[in-house]
This record gives sequence, structure tokens and C-alpha cells, in this order.
Amino acid sequence: MTDHQPWLASYDPGVPVSLEPYPERTLLDYLGETARARPEHPAVIFKGRRVTAGEIDHLSDQFAAALADLGVRKGDRVALMLPNCPQFIIAEFGAWKAGAVVAPLNPIYTAAEIEGPLRESGAKVVVTLTPYYERVKSVQAAAGVQTVVATNIKEYLPPALRLLFTLVKEKPGGHRIALQPGDHWFADLLRAHAGRTAPGPRPGPADPAVILMSGGTTGTPKGVLGTHAAFVQAGMQLLAWNRAIFTDWQDIVMLPLPLFHVYANVGVQSLAMVSHAPLALVPDPRDTHDLLRTIDRVRPAFFTGVPTLFIMMLNHPDVQKHRVDFSSIKICFSGAAPLMAETKKRFEALTGGRLIEGYSLTEAMMACTVNPLEGTNKVGSVGLPLPDVQVRIFDVDTGTTTLPVNEIGEIAICAPQLMRGFWGQEEETAGVLRHHADSGVWLHTGDLGYLDREGYLFIVDRKKDLIKTSGYQVWPREVEEVVATHPAVAEVGVAGVSDPVRGETVKAWVVLRTGHTLTVEELRTYCRQRLAPYKVPTQVEFRSSLPKTMVGKVLRRALVAGKA
Repeated sequence: MTDHQPWLASYDPGVPVSLEPYPERTLLDYLGETARARPEHPAVIFKGRRVTAGEIDHLSDQFAAALADLGVRKGDRVALMLPNCPQFIIAEFGAWKAGAVVAPLNPIYTAAEIEGPLRESGAKVVVTLTPYYERVKSVQAAAGVQTVVATNIKEYLPPALRLLFTLVKEKPGGHRIALQPGDHWFADLLRAHAGRTAPGPRPGPADPAVILMSGGTTGTPKGVLGTHAAFVQAGMQLLAWNRAIFTDWQDIVMLPLPLFHVYANVGVQSLAMVSHAPLALVPDPRDTHDLLRTIDRVRPAFFTGVPTLFIMMLNHPDVQKHRVDFSSIKICFSGAAPLMAETKKRFEALTGGRLIEGYSLTEAMMACTVNPLEGTNKVGSVGLPLPDVQVRIFDVDTGTTTLPVNEIGEIAICAPQLMRGFWGQEEETAGVLRHHADSGVWLHTGDLGYLDREGYLFIVDRKKDLIKTSGYQVWPREVEEVVATHPAVAEVGVAGVSDPVRGETVKAWVVLRTGHTLTVEELRTYCRQRLAPYKVPTQVEFRSSLPKTMVGKVLRRALVAGKA
């Protein structure tokens, strides 16, 4: 242990200090290894259908050959506008085998929102689910996309479910489309290239693998470029952290989070691949009934979610009446947004399971801090840095001075898998990836927090979300944590709003639990007993829901702007 890594003393027994040197491998190597050793081993589980490792390996070969025939070459970009489904995995691995860089996009983006990322990434091909086809076509010319490949969600459904979908949901849901000239069906391309193998040399660990979008909630969205090595490094770090309870080849990893997000794409997918674990995909986590049925049917060992998802599960009548069997789940992980202490407490009490919080961001490529599985989980902490991940707290003003324990500053991360940079934005990259003479390159996150004496990281808030009221500083999360403990509150978002006297004042947007009532004054009285006067919300607005990203982050700026 060094003075800069006090967290090492708090590691669970058996967790290594370092995993270096990392193997010269990519996820393609792990897929090939699984397919050769156990071709019938399920790689993907989807709505009751099990797609084997052998199938994924062969089908991605075929798609790679198809992409080559469409003119895709090494370094070209292939965009994926797909929910969690087998086609995403097949297209992703096929693009990688063709030497391309994958650019996943949020399927709920509007045409205006996808045009910029498509144009800026220079995507040559877009693979899209049928309901999004017209949206892609409307911006194809302006974005410079050469070819659109469409796929129907029913293609990998079990036979009975596929028939039911065709009869009941396909046409009303916008899944039945007519392709325009020059476009292709995903299934037709696979059939036409049956028996073909991927062309050319496979990419190496240092080659670019993915462009993930980041920054949409705090500014202009930026493409984050990650390498193939980042996937393997993240997967190995997560596996090492969970080794004591994880059984390779056997434990099922359930993924309700969208694969266009770093948490799912680089984190959960990589963990499943390097451990040869089946990956159970959930296409729409907002369908809580289907999500809970999937847990019962699949019996996952690992469940990954975001705070909003755990709140939705807690509020479901079947969970409240203990009708859902969570006994197969060894551990639940929460990330991507702050987990309120009250949510963790309620979920663990109701389900009997353990909910572990972690922290990372897209630019870090899943260089994480995570709470220990067996050791102490401190209330409000996002845990300890994983092997080969380092965390420092720098002063906010200059970003050059390392602060001592328990002092709040900007969180910075150093790890082998950090992004290469923002795609095509050297100036933006230089602003967050900074070289420190004593320790190399650090990612300055823009998040504020502190490390305690044992190396546990505590997040205070985003620098840009800081509320300044009457000369005082208020962290929105601190207020949110207090409001969330009220028994009538289901969800809360807090932000600063303009005030002619104070400059800014604290406002809370609150969603009540079903069957509960609460007045503004009752909530303010509750807060006054737990917060300094200047932190107590002066304004409270009750709502039926809060605007969120696809991964559950409350959109504070949308609340302030009144756009949702």
C-alpha cells in the first residue's frame, strides 16, 4: 500500500492489487474461445430464446463479410440504433471483425438528435430497428450515411412469441416497414453470406473499438473513443472484484440497461464475455412487469441497474407483496446515477438481497469505484477504486493540487482503459485528459467529492449543479438524500432556480409514493429538522414523474427549464 492508495487495505480478501500485465486480447478472442470450447453454450438469452456462442460467432462472421461487401474497411464507423437484442451483439461483433468502430446511438433520439452524431462520426452504415427506420432515412443524406440496414425485433423471438408479435404488435408498433432501394434487411445479409468468414486481420487491443455518446445532460453531446483493450481491462477488473461469488460459465448476468451506454456496453457486456457467462438481455426495462417475469424465468446471479429501476421495482405490487423470487441473485449493482441511501435500505429490506453502488463515467471506460462485496459499505459512498484504478481529489480552481482526505474537490481518475479522447475534438479532450508530472494522465471528471482515510470515495455533486444561495454553497444531492428519506417520497430532484434576492434558491421536484399525501409545508418542516436553513427548499413542486435519461439520471436542467 502507498500513501496514494489507502483503499488497498480495505479490499476484500483475494482481490488483487493489480492485474497487469493485461492479456493481448479483445472480446473477439473471448467469444471465439467460448465458441470453440462449448459451441452450444448460451451467450445471449432473449425473451426465452437462447442464442449460443457458436451462433453468435458464426453470425457475426457473416455480418462482417456483408459489411466488407458494402465497402466497410478498417477504421470505418458502423452505427447501431438498436435496443438490447441479439442483433445488437451480432452487429457489434461483426463490425469489429470487419475492423470497424461501433457507434451505438440512443434509440429514442429524435431525427435532429441523431443527425449530428452520425455526421460527426462519419458513420458509413447504420443498423436500425424497424420502428426507427424512417427517422434514420430522414437524416441519411445530411449525415452522409451510405447504407441503412434494418432488422425486426421478432427475428430472434421464440416461435410462439414471434407469431403472437406478428399478429398483435408488429403493425401497430411501427415494426412493419417497406425498405427503400439500396437498403438491406439484416436477416437477408446474414443468409446471403452464410458460411463466409470475416475478412482481413482482426483488430488488436490498441485499435479503436467504440464511440459512445457523453455529455448530453451537461452540454453538447460528444463522442467518446475507446479501444478494444478497454473492454478487456474493464471486464477483468470487474471479474476480479466479484471473483469470490462469481462462477465462470454458469452464472447468468442480467442486463436491463441499454447497450448504447458505457455501463452496459463496456462494463456488463465485458464482464459476461471474459467470464463466458450468459448475458440475459431486457429490451425495455420500463416494462417492470416483464422485467420481474424475466427475473423469475432466467434466474440471474448478477443484476445490474440504476436507481430509477430499483425504485420502479420497489413500487411494483408484486414486489411489495413478496411475489417475486430474488433468491438467485447474488448481488445487485447500481450505477450511472446517485443511489439514495433510502432506496438502498428499502430495496435490501424488501428483497433480502444486497445492493452495491459503484461509480464511473463514459470517459473513464468503466474505470470504476465499487463498494466491497464482503467488506464495509459506507452510507453515501460509491466505494473503492478497482485494481489498477486510482482516484485523486484535485483543487477546483487550478486542478493541479492534490487535496488531503475529507476535503472536497474535483474527482480525477487514472486507469489503463481511459478513453483515447473525444472524437474529433482535441481541445475538449485536452480539457479533461491532463498530464500530471508525477503520475501520468488523469481524467478530470467534473464531479465533486472527497476520499476518506480508508480510501472510500464520496460524491458530492457535479461542479455545474452547485447551487449558490445568499453566498452559501448547496449540493443538490445532499438535499435530495434528506427529502428521499421522507416516507411519502418516491423520487426527488433538486436544483437551483433564479431568485432576485438570493441569486439562486433551492427548489425540489417531488414524486409521491402511491397512496401517500404530503404538503409543501410538511416537507419543508421535515427538511428544517435535518438541514441548515439555507439548504431547505424554498420551492417544492409535486409531479407525477421526473424527466430522466435512458439510464435513469434525473435531468435537473430540464426541470429548471420547465421542459418536462
